[in-house]
Amino acid sequence: MRPYHLKAAAAVLATLGLMGCAREGDIFQTGILTSYTACPAVAIPAPTGDVTLFNPENSTDASAIDVVANMTNVRSTCDETGENIVTTASFDVQARRSNASGAREVVLPYFAVVVQGNSNVTAKRVSRVSLRFEDGQYRASTSAQATSQVLRSAATLPEDIRRQITRERRPNDPQAAIDPLSDPAVRAAVDRARFELFIGFELTPEQLRYNATR
Repeated sequence: MRPYHLKAAAAVLATLGLMGCAREGDIFQTGILTSYTACPAVAIPAPTGDVTLFNPENSTDASAIDVVANMTNVRSTCDETGENIVTTASFDVQARRSNASGAREVVLPYFAVVVQGNSNVTAKRVSRVSLRFEDGQYRASTSAQATSQVLRSAATLPEDIRRQITRERRPNDPQAAIDPLSDPAVRAAVDRARFELFIGFELTPEQLRYNATR
């Protein structure tokens, strides 16, 4: 989820438009090329990737399990061409039920949260996904998606920080072996410019507790 590990070297950031023909991992006199994309990383935070419904609702016994659903096959696309960086995450929801009698529709809420710098939630949206079980069918699946928008200016490093990270480092430079991210100001600026898109089921406190302790 953090593609910007810098190893005592200059990092050429994708957001600077300086990638050219260089490739990830290429070694230069000035260091090792490591890319950083302005597109948010997409992930499902544990333990929100699955949900269990019980019947009756106030029971958590194995015999009371009604429906179990999980998110899988997450993929994303990112459009960096406009003022806003738009990310669309698609995923599949697979579910199974304990009783296959009768047709049934199950509606599950899920969230999409944009987080800046590990902890600052900048946006949240709750949507719903429907699963249709036909009579006699134990399993059902469907697809859903979530979208985020991040201002390009917010995901772009300040010029002075970019110069500090990408400046040329020579073998006789006493600062050459120092990771730029060891500077708290640089680290804080990189964190502020990093966004993540988290998706998962919108769980009740009881469902979250069940997932965390089962």
